[in-house]
Amino acid sequence: MPRPGSHGTLLTVAPTGAEHAKADVPQLPVTLDELVATAQACEQVGAAMVHVHIRGEDTRPTLDLGRLRDTVQALREQTSLVVQLSTGGAVTDPEADRLRVLDALPDSASCTMGTVNFGDDVFLNRWEFVVALHKGMQERGIAPEYEIFDLGQLASLRRLLDRHGLPAGGKVHVDLVMGVPGGMPGDAETLVAALRLLPDGASFSATGIGRTSLPVLLAALSTGGHLRVGLEDTLSYAKGQPVRDNAQLVARAAGLAKIAQRPPLSPDEARELLGVRGPVQV
Repeated sequence: MPRPGSHGTLLTVAPTGAEHAKADVPQLPVTLDELVATAQACEQVGAAMVHVHIRGEDTRPTLDLGRLRDTVQALREQTSLVVQLSTGGAVTDPEADRLRVLDALPDSASCTMGTVNFGDDVFLNRWEFVVALHKGMQERGIAPEYEIFDLGQLASLRRLLDRHGLPAGGKVHVDLVMGVPGGMPGDAETLVAALRLLPDGASFSATGIGRTSLPVLLAALSTGGHLRVGLEDTLSYAKGQPVRDNAQLVARAAGLAKIAQRPPLSPDEARELLGVRGPVQV
């Protein structure tokens, strides 16, 4: 059976993340104007969704609700992209702040399916917190993207869906985040193993961190998957060549998707694939 949406490719751009410092990566978009300009440039070359981490005046990661709401509004007004907020924030953010992200009412939000060692840190996602995120998105009509950092988290996803039901839009979409130190490797063998554990009917994207970016991208394209790229995930375009900007990464992914006869999906096609519908305040 073809995987959902496999006639084309959903391209998600993750332009900023919470790990890199602006001082170290000058091309990183950290202000609202920079983020909107980046989103517009990436939409022009094939992106259909933007995965958003925001920064404060000091350029450090923040989950300030006012800033999140302003960001969602600006991206909706000035692009056609599906707007997805990260509920991961930085690894030190408290659970209450991460849950409050949903009150910004994005089209979509991330839901990480378990705890993982994240380099020298621990990215904590207790079961009760995962359930609260899942239910919070159901109540608000927000489409979740279930982020998977290790294979066992796919078993947790099945447990979550069995106990607490499907998302509000009825669609299950997974992002395999591969190559994080402490998580699953970013290679074709691991990606294929993950696909055997996906819930029936689920669509998936894959993200390769750092030097695993291209191997994961190519493996995902060849197995009916979708792609996430961006400066959040990789700073090198090729050996010894820094990424110029996020649009450069999206354009490469779009070109490879076309070569694979799976051209980029439009934002409206992405909404259909993900089950995006208008979120509501609770």
